[in-house]
Amino acid sequence: MDGSKKNSLKEIACKIRKGIIEGTYNARSGHPGGSLSIADLMAYLYFEKMNVSPDKAKDPDRDRFVLSKGHCAPALYAALAQKGYFKEEELKTLRHIGSNLQGHPCIHTKGVDMSSGSLGQGISAACGMALAGKMDNKSYKVYTVLGDGEIEEGQVWEAAMFAAHYKLNNLIAIVDYNGLQIDGRLSEVCSPEPIPEKFEAFGWKVLTMDAHDFDSMEKAFEQAENSGDKPVVIIQKSIKGKGVSFMEDNVSWHGAAPNKEQYEQAMAELDKQLAEIGG
Repeated sequence: MDGSKKNSLKEIACKIRKGIIEGTYNARSGHPGGSLSIADLMAYLYFEKMNVSPDKAKDPDRDRFVLSKGHCAPALYAALAQKGYFKEEELKTLRHIGSNLQGHPCIHTKGVDMSSGSLGQGISAACGMALAGKMDNKSYKVYTVLGDGEIEEGQVWEAAMFAAHYKLNNLIAIVDYNGLQIDGRLSEVCSPEPIPEKFEAFGWKVLTMDAHDFDSMEKAFEQAENSGDKPVVIIQKSIKGKGVSFMEDNVSWHGAAPNKEQYEQAMAELDKQLAEIGG
């Protein structure tokens, strides 16, 4: 990936992170940790990979995105705001009564393709969208992001079996492997390891990437284009809370909002990163 494109994506990812902090601070609740770990991915998908546009939000030929780990809606909303689906100022209304931006994605929000949040159901819906695309001879792709803790859900593996059986090679799942879930370390709660081997056994093409390296990301998504008749899963190694020093790899930020002092520190750190990028 050339330097200018990479810098542009880094800038967008940083702005997405600022949107995440803005939203969760004003909501006094939310899930900043897992939202921050997918900020780079959201920048890449919405500004480099997916065929989507706010002026064609319901285009039947657009790519689809399902946030299966729906509690990380702040990342999706921040990406949609950057893309122009609604104004950034609206991020401050996260989880407020009457807001379009509720704690989990709702399909009535512009740019949201599927309501999600009950873990395991998002990938199931994505399978349905992918199958519909096949049946309608559409060329769109369906992308879905799962949490590594989410794949402890049995429904995820039912969906995995379904996707392989119906040869849904228009489906790309990304597992956000940050090693933490609400109750602690993944390895200590209910380890789903070995993750790559399990998906492979279910008939998927398995790829890996560094969630915070756009060159690694681009390579993985290029490889995903040649999957034969298999669905693709990309396991991205990430850092929960990435970009905010006191949130990084800290399980406490799975479901907690920053106070005023923490908000100011987080925004100052992100502003510094943005300045270093050149934004």
